[in-house]
Amino acid sequence: MNQFLENQYTKLGISKEVLAFGAKIEEELKDRFAMIDARAEVNQLKVIEAMQKNKVSAECFNISSGYGYNDLGRDTLEKVYADCFKGEDALVRPQITCGTHALALALMSNLRPGDELLSPVGKPYDTLEEVIGIRPSKGSLAEYQISYAQVDLLEDGSFDYEGIKKAINEKTRLVTIQRSKGYATRPTLSVERIGELIRFIKGIKPDVICMVDNCYGEFVEEREPLEVGADMIVGSLIKNPGGGLAPIGGYIVGKKECVENAAYRLTSPGLGKEVGASLGVIQSFYQGLFLAPTVVSGALKGAIFAANIYEKLGYKVVPDSTESRHDIIQAIELNSPEALCAFCEGIQAAAPVDSYVTPEPWAMPGYDSDVIMAAGAFVQGSSIELSADGPLKPPYAVYFQGGLTWYHAKLGILMSLQKLYEHQLVKID
Repeated sequence: MNQFLENQYTKLGISKEVLAFGAKIEEELKDRFAMIDARAEVNQLKVIEAMQKNKVSAECFNISSGYGYNDLGRDTLEKVYADCFKGEDALVRPQITCGTHALALALMSNLRPGDELLSPVGKPYDTLEEVIGIRPSKGSLAEYQISYAQVDLLEDGSFDYEGIKKAINEKTRLVTIQRSKGYATRPTLSVERIGELIRFIKGIKPDVICMVDNCYGEFVEEREPLEVGADMIVGSLIKNPGGGLAPIGGYIVGKKECVENAAYRLTSPGLGKEVGASLGVIQSFYQGLFLAPTVVSGALKGAIFAANIYEKLGYKVVPDSTESRHDIIQAIELNSPEALCAFCEGIQAAAPVDSYVTPEPWAMPGYDSDVIMAAGAFVQGSSIELSADGPLKPPYAVYFQGGLTWYHAKLGILMSLQKLYEHQLVKID
């Protein structure tokens, strides 16, 4: 490492011991990083192809207001998303406030009273518990007489095919498959495994809607879940596909009927996709999508770097240091509340925004325990930007993700280790 670079890390608070430890790990990862770059190139070309096919023009960046009738930029962007993710139609809107909203919208618009929702991959992400009615909440699916069934993964992380077969019945209308792990230390599902599960389910009940919660998974692989049989994929623009530029928004891509149902629920029966002004954010949606494959590749490198650093120090990491990657999240079981808080303190200290703030656990809405979150982001809550969070409960796992550049992700991981080192919670050999 050249002296100028070492000096800069020192100025930011990284000790020589931590820097040397990280440099050794990074050197061992060159071949894996090259593979990530190659995949990013494939996905970059895919995005450009979709933009060129749909004749994206400067006029697409114009601002619309009010009803948003005939919004060229909005309508073209939805065609770009549909082509990029291989769907029949897409709904990509700033009026979708977050990933949970996008998922709730997809569920509530495609389920009717008397239907049953099935999760064949265990408990969904915490914030969906109130959407479904697992934890009672106003406006939940349960209040509309939509029942819920769940089949947990087997102990080794594989699908319980026998249990799934028993759970599917005449009321089963929609199956939700969460690609990423959420606040669990189970494996993330690859696109290939998602395809196997969908084929099995549709072999039992062909007309069931298979929805994939695609959050954190976009552009990590060369294929997306619609290419292996999913009817709908759903996600947030302040995660992967927004490329760090989208200030808000969510998407639903898939079968035309599923997307139309969602549009009528988002706006109003009779209006659907025809209304909804882009309000000046549309250019950032296009630019963010354009940059997304490169941004995701940096986040992936950060996740792999973190896994290798912390596994070497004796912590359990999911995925482990050698596993293939299917989302940008890295879980690390830190085994104590002190270590969890120190890790998040390091991520916050590495941020370009609010670096001087010390994160504290709090009772965040939608969660069943106190949660600590570190995120000095340009867009509030953007988890494609460098961030880390975790619930204050055993095994005190932290969920690290994001980094708009590899270099920022690297700094964040080194700073997290620095804080653990300073608090004498870890030894570096």
